[in-house]
Amino acid sequence: MASQDDLFKKISSHCKEYGFIFQSSEIYDGLAATYDYGPYGILLKNNIKAYWWKSMVQMNENIVGLDAAIFMHPTTWKASGHVDAFNDPMLDNKDSKKRYRADVLIEDYMAKIEAKIDKEIKKAQKRFGDAFNEAEFRATNPRVLANAEKMDKIAKRLATAMTDGNMDDLKSQIEEYEIACPVSGSRNWTEVRQFNLMFSTQLGAVAGEEGKLYLRPETAQGIFVNFLNVQKTSRQKLPFGIAQIGKAFRNEIVARQFIFRMREFEQMEMQFFIKPGTQMEWYEHWKAYRLNWHKALGHNEEDLRFHDHDNLAHYADAAVDIQYNFPFGFKELEGIHSRTDFDLSSHQEHSGKKLQYFDPETKESYVPYVLETSIGVDRMFLATMSHAYTEEMVPDSKGGERERVVLRIHPALAPIKCCVMPLKKNDENLTGKAKEIFNSLRIHFDCQYDDTGSIGKLYARQDCIGTPYCITVDFDTLEDDTVTIRERDSLKQERISINKIAEIVKERTDMTQLFV
Repeated sequence: MASQDDLFKKISSHCKEYGFIFQSSEIYDGLAATYDYGPYGILLKNNIKAYWWKSMVQMNENIVGLDAAIFMHPTTWKASGHVDAFNDPMLDNKDSKKRYRADVLIEDYMAKIEAKIDKEIKKAQKRFGDAFNEAEFRATNPRVLANAEKMDKIAKRLATAMTDGNMDDLKSQIEEYEIACPVSGSRNWTEVRQFNLMFSTQLGAVAGEEGKLYLRPETAQGIFVNFLNVQKTSRQKLPFGIAQIGKAFRNEIVARQFIFRMREFEQMEMQFFIKPGTQMEWYEHWKAYRLNWHKALGHNEEDLRFHDHDNLAHYADAAVDIQYNFPFGFKELEGIHSRTDFDLSSHQEHSGKKLQYFDPETKESYVPYVLETSIGVDRMFLATMSHAYTEEMVPDSKGGERERVVLRIHPALAPIKCCVMPLKKNDENLTGKAKEIFNSLRIHFDCQYDDTGSIGKLYARQDCIGTPYCITVDFDTLEDDTVTIRERDSLKQERISINKIAEIVKERTDMTQLFV
Protein backbone atom coordinates (compact mmCIF):
# COMPACT_ATOMS: atom_id res chain seq x y z
CA MET A 1 0.00 0.00 0.00
CA ALA A 2 1.48 3.32 -1.11
CA SER A 3 1.87 6.07 1.47
CA GLN A 4 -0.27 9.18 1.08
CA ASP A 5 2.79 11.12 -0.05
CA ASP A 6 3.61 8.48 -2.65
CA LEU A 7 -0.02 8.46 -3.81
CA PHE A 8 0.05 12.23 -4.33
CA LYS A 9 3.24 11.95 -6.39
CA LYS A 10 1.66 9.20 -8.48
CA ILE A 11 -1.44 11.31 -9.15
CA SER A 12 0.71 14.32 -10.15
CA SER A 13 2.86 12.28 -12.54
CA HIS A 14 -0.20 10.49 -13.93
CA CYS A 15 -1.73 13.87 -14.77
CA LYS A 16 1.27 14.76 -16.91
CA GLU A 17 1.85 11.35 -18.48
CA TYR A 18 -1.73 11.06 -19.69
CA GLY A 19 -2.32 14.62 -20.86
CA PHE A 20 -4.32 16.09 -17.99
CA ILE A 21 -1.97 18.77 -16.65
CA PHE A 22 1.39 20.16 -17.78
CA GLN A 23 3.80 22.53 -16.06
CA SER A 24 3.32 25.95 -17.62
CA SER A 25 6.21 27.14 -19.84
CA GLU A 26 7.93 23.82 -19.28
CA ILE A 27 10.41 24.27 -22.16
CA TYR A 28 11.74 27.31 -20.27
CA ASP A 29 12.04 25.28 -17.04
CA GLY A 30 8.51 26.23 -16.02
CA LEU A 31 6.92 28.99 -13.99
CA ALA A 32 6.30 28.18 -10.35
CA ALA A 33 2.73 27.33 -9.34
CA THR A 34 1.25 27.77 -12.81
CA TYR A 35 -0.12 24.88 -14.84
CA ASP A 36 -1.69 24.20 -18.23
CA TYR A 37 -4.58 21.79 -18.73
CA GLY A 38 -3.91 19.24 -21.47
CA PRO A 39 -6.32 17.53 -23.88
CA TYR A 40 -8.00 15.34 -21.26
CA GLY A 41 -7.60 17.86 -18.46
CA ILE A 42 -9.58 20.56 -20.24
CA LEU A 43 -12.40 18.10 -21.02
CA LEU A 44 -12.62 17.02 -17.37
CA LYS A 45 -12.38 20.63 -16.20
CA ASN A 46 -15.16 21.71 -18.56
CA ASN A 47 -17.35 18.84 -17.36
CA ILE A 48 -16.84 19.87 -13.73
CA LYS A 49 -17.84 23.43 -14.61
CA ALA A 50 -20.85 22.19 -16.58
CA TYR A 51 -22.01 20.09 -13.62
CA TRP A 52 -21.72 23.08 -11.29
CA TRP A 53 -23.46 25.43 -13.74
CA LYS A 54 -26.34 23.04 -14.33
CA SER A 55 -26.71 22.51 -10.59
CA MET A 56 -26.68 26.21 -9.79
CA VAL A 57 -28.32 27.95 -12.74
CA GLN A 58 -30.23 25.38 -14.76
CA MET A 59 -31.74 23.61 -11.75
CA ASN A 60 -32.64 26.80 -9.82
CA GLU A 61 -35.14 29.17 -11.41
CA ASN A 62 -34.07 32.00 -9.09
CA ILE A 63 -30.35 31.88 -9.94
CA VAL A 64 -28.95 33.54 -13.06
CA GLY A 65 -25.47 33.78 -14.57
CA LEU A 66 -22.87 36.50 -15.09
CA ASP A 67 -19.42 36.83 -16.63
CA ALA A 68 -17.80 39.97 -15.21
CA ALA A 69 -14.52 41.45 -16.44
CA ILE A 70 -11.27 40.56 -14.70
CA PHE A 71 -10.24 44.23 -14.55
CA MET A 72 -12.40 46.43 -12.34
CA HIS A 73 -12.28 50.02 -11.17
CA PRO A 74 -9.55 50.16 -8.48
CA THR A 75 -11.97 51.62 -5.91
CA THR A 76 -13.75 48.26 -6.04
CA TRP A 77 -10.89 46.71 -4.11
CA LYS A 78 -10.79 49.56 -1.61
CA ALA A 79 -14.49 49.04 -0.91
CA SER A 80 -14.10 45.27 -0.62
CA GLY A 81 -11.25 45.63 1.88
CA HIS A 82 -8.67 43.91 -0.30
CA VAL A 83 -6.36 46.92 -0.59
CA ASP A 84 -6.04 47.33 3.17
CA ALA A 85 -6.63 43.87 4.57
CA PHE A 86 -6.02 41.16 1.96
CA ASN A 87 -2.85 39.94 3.61
CA ASP A 88 -1.18 36.72 4.68
CA PRO A 89 1.33 36.52 7.55
CA MET A 90 4.70 35.44 6.16
CA LEU A 91 8.14 34.64 7.52
CA ASP A 92 11.38 33.26 6.13
CA ASN A 93 13.71 30.56 7.31
CA LYS A 94 17.19 32.11 7.41
CA ASP A 95 18.96 28.85 6.60
CA SER A 96 16.87 27.45 3.74
CA LYS A 97 15.89 30.94 2.45
CA LYS A 98 12.37 29.53 2.00
CA ARG A 99 9.28 31.63 2.69
CA TYR A 100 6.24 30.31 4.53
CA ARG A 101 2.83 31.38 5.74
CA ALA A 102 2.89 31.46 9.52
CA ASP A 103 -0.70 30.27 9.86
CA VAL A 104 -0.10 27.33 7.49
CA LEU A 105 2.94 26.22 9.51
CA ILE A 106 0.77 26.18 12.64
CA GLU A 107 -2.06 24.38 10.81
CA ASP A 108 0.43 21.75 9.61
CA TYR A 109 1.57 21.32 13.21
CA MET A 110 -2.07 20.76 14.22
CA ALA A 111 -2.45 18.23 11.40
CA LYS A 112 0.40 16.21 12.93
CA ILE A 113 -1.47 16.12 16.24
CA GLU A 114 -4.62 15.03 14.39
CA ALA A 115 -2.58 12.28 12.70
CA LYS A 116 -1.64 10.99 16.17
CA ILE A 117 -5.33 10.79 17.05
CA ASP A 118 -6.07 8.92 13.81
CA LYS A 119 -3.23 6.51 14.55
CA GLU A 120 -4.67 5.71 17.98
CA ILE A 121 -8.10 5.11 16.43
CA LYS A 122 -6.72 2.79 13.74
CA LYS A 123 -4.82 0.79 16.36
CA ALA A 124 -7.99 0.44 18.40
CA GLN A 125 -10.04 -0.54 15.35
CA LYS A 126 -7.56 -3.30 14.60
CA ARG A 127 -7.57 -4.47 18.21
CA PHE A 128 -11.34 -4.51 18.80
CA GLY A 129 -12.61 -5.26 15.28
CA ASP A 130 -16.39 -5.09 14.80
CA ALA A 131 -16.92 -4.31 18.47
CA PHE A 132 -15.05 -1.00 18.14
CA ASN A 133 -17.09 2.13 18.94
CA GLU A 134 -15.19 5.12 17.55
CA ALA A 135 -17.37 7.80 19.17
CA GLU A 136 -16.95 6.22 22.60
CA PHE A 137 -13.21 5.77 22.06
CA ARG A 138 -12.81 9.46 21.11
CA ALA A 139 -14.75 10.51 24.19
CA THR A 140 -12.88 8.31 26.69
CA ASN A 141 -9.33 7.52 25.55
CA PRO A 142 -6.89 9.69 27.55
CA ARG A 143 -4.34 10.13 24.73
CA VAL A 144 -7.05 11.07 22.22
CA LEU A 145 -8.66 13.51 24.67
CA ALA A 146 -5.31 15.14 25.50
CA ASN A 147 -4.41 15.64 21.86
CA ALA A 148 -7.91 16.89 21.00
CA GLU A 149 -7.71 19.45 23.82
CA LYS A 150 -4.25 20.50 22.64
CA MET A 151 -5.53 21.00 19.09
CA ASP A 152 -8.51 23.01 20.31
CA LYS A 153 -6.30 25.39 22.31
CA ILE A 154 -3.94 25.92 19.37
CA ALA A 155 -6.86 26.51 16.98
CA LYS A 156 -8.42 29.13 19.25
CA ARG A 157 -5.11 30.90 19.82
CA LEU A 158 -4.38 30.90 16.07
CA ALA A 159 -7.85 32.27 15.29
CA THR A 160 -7.42 35.09 17.80
CA ALA A 161 -4.00 36.04 16.44
CA MET A 162 -5.28 36.03 12.85
CA THR A 163 -8.38 38.08 13.74
CA ASP A 164 -6.31 40.62 15.67
CA GLY A 165 -3.48 40.68 13.12
CA ASN A 166 -1.09 39.83 15.95
CA MET A 167 2.14 38.96 14.13
CA ASP A 168 4.13 38.77 17.37
CA ASP A 169 1.91 36.04 18.79
CA LEU A 170 2.11 34.05 15.54
CA LYS A 171 5.90 34.14 15.87
CA SER A 172 5.62 33.15 19.54
CA GLN A 173 3.45 30.16 18.66
CA ILE A 174 5.93 28.93 16.04
CA GLU A 175 8.69 29.17 18.64
CA GLU A 176 6.66 27.55 21.45
CA TYR A 177 5.58 24.62 19.28
CA GLU A 178 9.18 24.23 18.07
CA ILE A 179 8.10 24.28 14.43
CA ALA A 180 11.02 23.64 12.11
CA CYS A 181 11.53 24.47 8.45
CA PRO A 182 10.48 21.43 6.35
CA VAL A 183 13.51 21.99 4.10
CA SER A 184 16.40 22.86 6.42
CA GLY A 185 15.04 21.42 9.65
CA SER A 186 16.15 24.55 11.49
CA ARG A 187 14.11 26.93 13.66
CA ASN A 188 15.99 30.03 12.57
CA TRP A 189 13.04 32.23 11.62
CA THR A 190 12.63 35.88 10.69
CA GLU A 191 9.86 38.00 12.21
CA VAL A 192 6.32 37.48 10.89
CA ARG A 193 5.06 40.27 8.62
CA GLN A 194 2.02 40.99 6.47
CA PHE A 195 2.11 40.36 2.71
CA ASN A 196 -0.60 41.67 0.34
CA LEU A 197 -1.75 39.03 -2.12
CA MET A 198 -3.01 41.17 -4.99
CA PHE A 199 -1.21 41.43 -8.33
CA SER A 200 -1.14 44.98 -9.67
CA THR A 201 -0.66 46.37 -13.17
CA GLN A 202 -1.05 49.69 -15.03
CA LEU A 203 -3.93 51.04 -17.09
CA GLY A 204 -2.68 51.99 -20.56
CA ALA A 205 0.25 54.40 -20.56
CA VAL A 206 -0.68 56.05 -17.28
CA ALA A 207 1.95 55.46 -14.62
CA GLY A 208 1.65 55.86 -10.87
CA GLU A 209 -1.22 55.32 -8.48
CA GLU A 210 -3.77 56.99 -10.78
CA GLY A 211 -3.42 54.26 -13.39
CA LYS A 212 -3.04 51.34 -11.02
CA LEU A 213 -5.23 48.29 -11.64
CA TYR A 214 -5.42 44.91 -9.95
CA LEU A 215 -5.92 41.42 -11.26
CA ARG A 216 -9.02 40.38 -9.34
CA PRO A 217 -8.24 38.15 -6.33
CA GLU A 218 -11.81 36.75 -6.37
CA THR A 219 -14.81 36.74 -8.69
CA ALA A 220 -17.40 37.83 -6.11
CA GLN A 221 -16.96 41.60 -6.45
CA GLY A 222 -18.03 41.55 -10.11
CA ILE A 223 -21.30 40.06 -8.91
CA PHE A 224 -21.82 42.65 -6.16
CA VAL A 225 -21.28 45.70 -8.34
CA ASN A 226 -23.71 44.25 -10.91
CA PHE A 227 -26.37 43.40 -8.34
CA LEU A 228 -28.94 45.94 -9.53
CA ASN A 229 -28.14 45.47 -13.23
CA VAL A 230 -28.84 41.76 -12.95
CA GLN A 231 -31.83 42.08 -10.62
CA LYS A 232 -33.65 44.59 -12.81
CA THR A 233 -32.92 43.02 -16.20
CA SER A 234 -33.74 39.47 -15.07
CA ARG A 235 -36.74 40.74 -13.05
CA GLN A 236 -35.71 38.69 -10.03
CA LYS A 237 -37.30 38.96 -6.61
CA LEU A 238 -35.52 38.16 -3.37
CA PRO A 239 -34.29 35.60 -2.65
CA PHE A 240 -32.24 35.15 -5.83
CA GLY A 241 -28.68 34.33 -6.78
CA ILE A 242 -26.02 35.28 -9.30
CA ALA A 243 -23.55 32.61 -10.40
CA GLN A 244 -20.19 33.09 -12.09
CA ILE A 245 -17.23 30.99 -13.20
CA GLY A 246 -13.98 32.83 -13.83
CA LYS A 247 -10.26 33.29 -13.28
CA ALA A 248 -8.82 34.92 -10.18
CA PHE A 249 -5.25 35.75 -9.20
CA ARG A 250 -3.42 35.75 -5.88
CA ASN A 251 0.26 36.30 -5.26
CA GLU A 252 0.47 33.37 -2.89
CA ILE A 253 3.53 33.29 -0.66
CA VAL A 254 3.71 29.53 -0.76
CA ALA A 255 1.96 28.07 -3.77
CA ARG A 256 2.31 24.33 -3.37
CA GLN A 257 0.69 20.89 -3.48
CA PHE A 258 0.40 20.82 -7.26
CA ILE A 259 -2.81 22.57 -8.41
CA PHE A 260 -4.22 22.88 -4.87
CA ARG A 261 -2.78 26.36 -4.36
CA MET A 262 -1.88 28.38 -7.44
CA ARG A 263 -1.38 32.02 -8.33
CA GLU A 264 -3.77 31.82 -11.28
CA PHE A 265 -6.86 29.74 -10.60
CA GLU A 266 -10.53 29.44 -11.46
CA GLN A 267 -13.51 29.85 -9.16
CA MET A 268 -17.16 28.83 -9.29
CA GLU A 269 -19.05 31.26 -7.07
CA MET A 270 -22.69 31.96 -6.35
CA GLN A 271 -23.89 34.94 -4.33
CA PHE A 272 -27.41 34.48 -3.00
CA PHE A 273 -29.21 37.71 -2.07
CA ILE A 274 -31.70 37.43 0.77
CA LYS A 275 -33.81 39.42 3.17
CA PRO A 276 -31.96 40.36 6.39
CA GLY A 277 -32.87 38.00 9.20
CA THR A 278 -33.23 34.92 6.98
CA GLN A 279 -29.51 34.23 6.63
CA MET A 280 -29.27 31.27 9.01
CA GLU A 281 -32.10 29.44 7.28
CA TRP A 282 -30.40 29.87 3.90
CA TYR A 283 -26.99 29.09 5.39
CA GLU A 284 -28.20 25.65 6.43
CA HIS A 285 -29.94 25.17 3.08
CA TRP A 286 -26.81 25.83 1.04
CA LYS A 287 -24.63 23.73 3.34
CA ALA A 288 -26.82 20.71 2.67
CA TYR A 289 -27.27 21.48 -1.03
CA ARG A 290 -23.57 21.81 -1.71
CA LEU A 291 -22.57 18.72 0.28
CA ASN A 292 -25.10 16.67 -1.69
CA TRP A 293 -23.57 18.02 -4.93
CA HIS A 294 -20.26 16.40 -3.96
CA LYS A 295 -21.85 13.17 -2.72
CA ALA A 296 -23.71 12.71 -6.01
CA LEU A 297 -20.34 12.10 -7.68
CA GLY A 298 -19.79 9.06 -5.51
CA HIS A 299 -17.20 10.61 -3.21
CA ASN A 300 -16.84 8.67 0.02
CA GLU A 301 -18.74 10.28 2.89
CA GLU A 302 -15.75 9.85 5.19
CA ASP A 303 -13.66 11.93 2.77
CA LEU A 304 -15.97 14.96 3.09
CA ARG A 305 -16.60 16.98 6.21
CA PHE A 306 -17.73 20.39 7.40
CA HIS A 307 -15.20 22.56 9.21
CA ASP A 308 -16.52 25.69 10.92
CA HIS A 309 -14.26 28.72 10.71
CA ASP A 310 -12.48 29.61 13.94
CA ASN A 311 -11.40 32.91 12.40
CA LEU A 312 -14.51 34.70 11.05
CA ALA A 313 -14.09 37.66 8.72
CA HIS A 314 -15.25 40.86 10.40
CA TYR A 315 -18.32 41.09 8.15
CA ALA A 316 -19.44 37.43 8.43
CA ASP A 317 -21.81 35.95 10.97
CA ALA A 318 -21.20 32.32 9.92
CA ALA A 319 -18.68 30.49 7.76
CA VAL A 320 -17.91 26.84 7.05
CA ASP A 321 -15.64 24.92 4.72
CA ILE A 322 -16.46 21.67 3.00
CA GLN A 323 -13.14 19.88 3.39
CA TYR A 324 -11.98 16.97 1.25
CA ASN A 325 -9.51 14.32 2.36
CA PHE A 326 -6.79 14.89 -0.22
CA PRO A 327 -3.69 12.65 -0.19
CA PHE A 328 -2.07 15.37 1.95
CA GLY A 329 -4.96 15.50 4.44
CA PHE A 330 -8.27 17.28 4.93
CA LYS A 331 -8.16 20.69 3.22
CA GLU A 332 -10.68 23.30 2.10
CA LEU A 333 -12.54 22.42 -1.09
CA GLU A 334 -15.48 24.80 -0.87
CA GLY A 335 -16.50 27.71 1.34
CA ILE A 336 -20.03 28.69 2.41
CA HIS A 337 -20.25 32.11 4.03
CA SER A 338 -22.95 34.33 5.46
CA ARG A 339 -21.57 37.76 4.50
CA THR A 340 -24.42 39.92 5.96
CA ASP A 341 -24.83 43.24 4.05
CA PHE A 342 -21.15 44.20 4.13
CA ASP A 343 -20.42 43.96 0.41
CA LEU A 344 -23.36 45.88 -1.01
CA SER A 345 -23.23 48.48 1.80
CA SER A 346 -19.52 49.08 1.26
CA HIS A 347 -19.88 49.48 -2.51
CA GLN A 348 -22.87 51.76 -1.93
CA GLU A 349 -20.76 53.94 0.37
CA HIS A 350 -17.70 54.12 -1.91
CA SER A 351 -19.60 54.60 -5.17
CA GLY A 352 -22.29 56.95 -3.92
CA LYS A 353 -24.87 54.82 -5.78
CA LYS A 354 -27.75 53.07 -4.02
CA LEU A 355 -27.53 49.29 -4.08
CA GLN A 356 -30.84 48.53 -2.46
CA TYR A 357 -33.73 46.22 -3.23
CA PHE A 358 -37.30 47.50 -3.29
CA ASP A 359 -39.54 44.83 -1.83
CA PRO A 360 -42.91 45.00 -3.66
CA GLU A 361 -44.65 43.14 -0.85
CA THR A 362 -43.52 45.23 2.12
CA LYS A 363 -43.06 48.44 0.07
CA GLU A 364 -39.68 49.04 1.69
CA SER A 365 -36.13 49.35 0.36
CA TYR A 366 -33.17 47.72 2.03
CA VAL A 367 -29.66 46.42 1.38
CA PRO A 368 -29.93 42.63 1.01
CA TYR A 369 -27.83 40.17 2.95
CA VAL A 370 -25.67 37.70 1.01
CA LEU A 371 -25.06 33.95 1.30
CA GLU A 372 -21.99 32.84 -0.68
CA THR A 373 -20.90 29.45 -1.97
CA SER A 374 -17.43 29.40 -3.52
CA ILE A 375 -15.46 26.44 -4.87
CA GLY A 376 -12.16 26.30 -6.73
CA VAL A 377 -12.37 24.53 -10.09
CA ASP A 378 -8.76 23.41 -9.78
CA ARG A 379 -9.26 22.03 -6.27
CA MET A 380 -12.36 20.20 -7.45
CA PHE A 381 -10.30 18.79 -10.32
CA LEU A 382 -7.66 17.56 -7.85
CA ALA A 383 -10.32 16.07 -5.56
CA THR A 384 -11.83 14.26 -8.55
CA MET A 385 -8.45 12.84 -9.55
CA SER A 386 -7.62 11.88 -5.96
CA HIS A 387 -10.89 9.99 -5.61
CA ALA A 388 -10.63 8.38 -9.05
CA TYR A 389 -7.00 7.19 -9.10
CA THR A 390 -6.98 3.46 -8.33
CA GLU A 391 -4.38 0.72 -8.41
CA GLU A 392 -5.97 -2.73 -8.28
CA MET A 393 -5.53 -6.37 -9.17
CA VAL A 394 -7.78 -7.73 -11.91
CA PRO A 395 -8.01 -11.10 -13.74
CA ASP A 396 -5.68 -11.56 -16.69
CA SER A 397 -6.18 -13.57 -19.88
CA LYS A 398 -4.19 -16.52 -18.50
CA GLY A 399 -6.35 -17.15 -15.46
CA GLY A 400 -4.10 -15.25 -13.08
CA GLU A 401 -4.05 -11.63 -11.94
CA ARG A 402 -2.42 -8.42 -13.11
CA GLU A 403 -2.23 -4.92 -11.73
CA ARG A 404 -3.98 -2.09 -13.50
CA VAL A 405 -4.20 1.65 -12.99
CA VAL A 406 -7.67 3.05 -13.60
CA LEU A 407 -9.31 6.43 -13.14
CA ARG A 408 -12.76 5.77 -11.72
CA ILE A 409 -14.06 9.20 -12.71
CA HIS A 410 -17.84 9.44 -12.57
CA PRO A 411 -19.03 8.68 -16.15
CA ALA A 412 -20.81 12.04 -16.32
CA LEU A 413 -17.50 13.86 -15.78
CA ALA A 414 -15.23 11.50 -17.74
CA PRO A 415 -13.25 13.36 -20.45
CA ILE A 416 -13.90 10.66 -23.07
CA LYS A 417 -17.18 8.77 -22.88
CA CYS A 418 -16.20 5.88 -25.13
CA CYS A 419 -13.39 4.68 -27.38
CA VAL A 420 -13.91 2.73 -30.60
CA MET A 421 -11.16 0.27 -31.50
CA PRO A 422 -10.77 -2.40 -34.18
CA LEU A 423 -9.61 -5.87 -33.11
CA LYS A 424 -6.81 -5.71 -35.70
CA LYS A 425 -5.35 -2.49 -37.06
CA ASN A 426 -4.05 -3.99 -40.31
CA ASP A 427 -7.42 -5.21 -41.54
CA GLU A 428 -9.04 -2.53 -43.72
CA ASN A 429 -12.51 -3.95 -43.29
CA LEU A 430 -12.27 -3.74 -39.49
CA THR A 431 -10.64 -0.30 -39.39
CA GLY A 432 -13.10 1.03 -41.96
CA LYS A 433 -16.08 -0.21 -39.95
CA ALA A 434 -14.61 1.09 -36.69
CA LYS A 435 -14.06 4.57 -38.15
CA GLU A 436 -17.60 4.56 -39.54
CA ILE A 437 -18.95 3.80 -36.04
CA PHE A 438 -16.67 6.41 -34.49
CA ASN A 439 -17.86 9.11 -36.90
CA SER A 440 -21.48 8.29 -36.08
CA LEU A 441 -20.84 8.63 -32.34
CA ARG A 442 -18.69 11.77 -32.14
CA ILE A 443 -21.67 14.08 -32.70
CA HIS A 444 -23.28 12.79 -29.49
CA PHE A 445 -20.37 13.00 -27.01
CA ASP A 446 -16.59 13.14 -26.72
CA CYS A 447 -15.20 9.86 -28.02
CA GLN A 448 -12.01 8.48 -29.53
CA TYR A 449 -10.84 6.12 -32.22
CA ASP A 450 -7.67 4.15 -31.47
CA ASP A 451 -5.89 1.40 -33.38
CA THR A 452 -2.33 2.03 -32.21
CA GLY A 453 -1.81 -1.21 -30.27
CA SER A 454 -3.21 -4.51 -29.15
CA ILE A 455 -6.68 -4.57 -27.58
CA GLY A 456 -5.14 -5.15 -24.14
CA LYS A 457 -2.92 -2.10 -24.44
CA LEU A 458 -5.76 0.02 -25.80
CA TYR A 459 -7.99 -0.98 -22.88
CA ALA A 460 -5.19 -0.10 -20.44
CA ARG A 461 -4.75 3.36 -21.93
CA GLN A 462 -8.47 4.11 -21.79
CA ASP A 463 -8.53 2.93 -18.16
CA CYS A 464 -5.76 5.43 -17.41
CA ILE A 465 -7.74 8.37 -18.81
CA GLY A 466 -10.99 7.25 -17.19
CA THR A 467 -13.01 6.25 -20.28
CA PRO A 468 -16.15 4.45 -19.02
CA TYR A 469 -16.80 2.38 -22.17
CA CYS A 470 -14.73 0.77 -24.90
CA ILE A 471 -16.27 -0.45 -28.15
CA THR A 472 -14.42 -3.31 -29.90
CA VAL A 473 -15.09 -3.96 -33.59
CA ASP A 474 -14.27 -7.56 -34.52
CA PHE A 475 -14.95 -9.96 -37.41
CA ASP A 476 -18.43 -10.80 -36.07
CA THR A 477 -19.25 -7.11 -36.44
CA LEU A 478 -18.83 -7.41 -40.18
CA GLU A 479 -21.36 -10.23 -40.19
CA ASP A 480 -24.08 -9.16 -37.75
CA ASP A 481 -23.50 -5.44 -36.97
CA THR A 482 -22.84 -6.10 -33.27
CA VAL A 483 -19.90 -4.96 -31.18
CA THR A 484 -18.44 -5.71 -27.76
CA ILE A 485 -18.94 -2.95 -25.19
CA ARG A 486 -16.62 -3.12 -22.16
CA GLU A 487 -17.37 -1.32 -18.91
CA ARG A 488 -14.37 0.29 -17.22
CA ASP A 489 -15.15 -0.41 -13.56
CA SER A 490 -16.67 -3.88 -13.65
CA LEU A 491 -14.74 -5.09 -16.72
CA LYS A 492 -18.05 -6.59 -17.87
CA GLN A 493 -18.34 -7.16 -21.61
CA GLU A 494 -21.51 -7.62 -23.64
CA ARG A 495 -22.56 -7.76 -27.28
CA ILE A 496 -24.84 -4.97 -28.46
CA SER A 497 -26.13 -3.78 -31.80
CA ILE A 498 -24.25 -0.93 -33.48
CA ASN A 499 -27.40 1.18 -33.58
CA LYS A 500 -27.70 0.89 -29.77
CA ILE A 501 -24.21 2.22 -28.92
CA ALA A 502 -25.08 5.92 -28.81
CA GLU A 503 -28.26 5.33 -26.81
CA ILE A 504 -26.56 3.12 -24.23
CA VAL A 505 -23.46 5.31 -23.74
CA LYS A 506 -25.52 8.53 -23.57
CA GLU A 507 -27.87 7.03 -21.00
CA ARG A 508 -25.04 5.76 -18.79
CA THR A 509 -22.90 8.90 -18.99
CA ASP A 510 -25.63 11.55 -19.01
CA MET A 511 -25.18 14.28 -16.41
CA THR A 512 -28.89 14.26 -15.63
CA GLN A 513 -28.34 11.13 -13.51
CA LEU A 514 -26.52 13.34 -11.00
CA PHE A 515 -29.72 15.30 -10.33
CA VAL A 516 -32.06 12.38 -9.69
